[in-house]
Amino acid sequence: MRRRIGIIGGLVAIGLIAIGVRQLSGRTSGTDDRSTGTSTIPVTAAVAARRDVPETVNAIGNVQSIDSVAIQPRVTGAIQKIGFSPGQDVKQGQELFLIDPRPFQAALDQAKAQLAHDQGVLAEAQMDLTRYQTLAKQNSIAKQQAQDQAYMVQQDKGTVDLDQANVETAQLNLEFCHLSAPISGRAGTLQVDVGNLVGEVSAQATASAATTSSGTGGEAATGTTMVTVEQMQPIYVSFNVPQIRLSEIQRNQTAAPLEVDAFSQDGKLLGKGKLTVIDNQVNTSAGTVLMQATFTNADEVLWPGEFVRVQLVVSKLNNVVTVPAQAVMAGPNGSYVYVIGPDNRVTRVGVQVTAGENGIAVISKGLSGGKKVVTDGQYRLDDGTTVAVLAPTNVPKGTQVSESE
Repeated sequence: MRRRIGIIGGLVAIGLIAIGVRQLSGRTSGTDDRSTGTSTIPVTAAVAARRDVPETVNAIGNVQSIDSVAIQPRVTGAIQKIGFSPGQDVKQGQELFLIDPRPFQAALDQAKAQLAHDQGVLAEAQMDLTRYQTLAKQNSIAKQQAQDQAYMVQQDKGTVDLDQANVETAQLNLEFCHLSAPISGRAGTLQVDVGNLVGEVSAQATASAATTSSGTGGEAATGTTMVTVEQMQPIYVSFNVPQIRLSEIQRNQTAAPLEVDAFSQDGKLLGKGKLTVIDNQVNTSAGTVLMQATFTNADEVLWPGEFVRVQLVVSKLNNVVTVPAQAVMAGPNGSYVYVIGPDNRVTRVGVQVTAGENGIAVISKGLSGGKKVVTDGQYRLDDGTTVAVLAPTNVPKGTQVSESE
């Protein structure tokens, strides 16, 4: 008897649980519309809006200086002065380094003295030539003597020309002691210090300099870069695009320079530039074309060597119908959306999608602007289903809405 009562109690408990589950399922699946006998499905929705949509190509870009100069010594000597601080902006023509000019000044003075001496010798030879030519005309001396003197004058002229070239070389070397910035830009880290010996250094001089130089770097060998100067304004961003887009990019670039946006890795806009260079060949191994955009970089947020996200605006689709990408569903007959009618009943409408990026789908056929479409909850819908919109259906800012095509 007790066993029978236990079985009956268990069956009652199971029945109560089943009723509870059914009621809970009814509450979560929708709300009953007692006037019509149908259930209402909760969904989120958005408005199909008309707007201008840019058609873009996304790539990874590398920031590069338009001009990058490695400052190297042209003469041998000890650094006497450094006229800037590492990491400082320098102007074109600003003196960066001064190599001890005294040996070169002495060489210049010596070359000038030799020139003056040989000019005196030439003047004396020319005077003798004039006298010998006069005597030769009077048959007072042999003509051979006058001719020999003419050759002597020619030799002295060559010596004077050589001395003049030596003076110019010495003057040039003296100027090379003053190393100036060839461009305006940002100076990098110093590779030498005051007192370091730079330039072509013999083994003996190197050993001597190693005992007297101070700071980092010691003596610098031939071709040593003392500092680099990178142009910061304007600046390049190089990136590659698939070759399939080349013709369209070339055609639109001919009409007007295309816009290029640079973003940080976390999506922050770093600057807006213009496409300025399309490489003259396709990379056959990758099937891409190298391109460069120029940015003014007024606030210097783009840094040489930095990797950025690049968005090239190839063209713009004007006044097209757009919906959130999640509103478009894929079916056996193509793409479709659920349109919400005035009575909150949905209609399945086939659409044609021509483009989509950044969470936006461009609809070229099947949908007009201003229509409400379901963006979440579509898997529970069918034609004629009544829905309750849970999210506001505000038109996105800056869009144009039209009720008709």
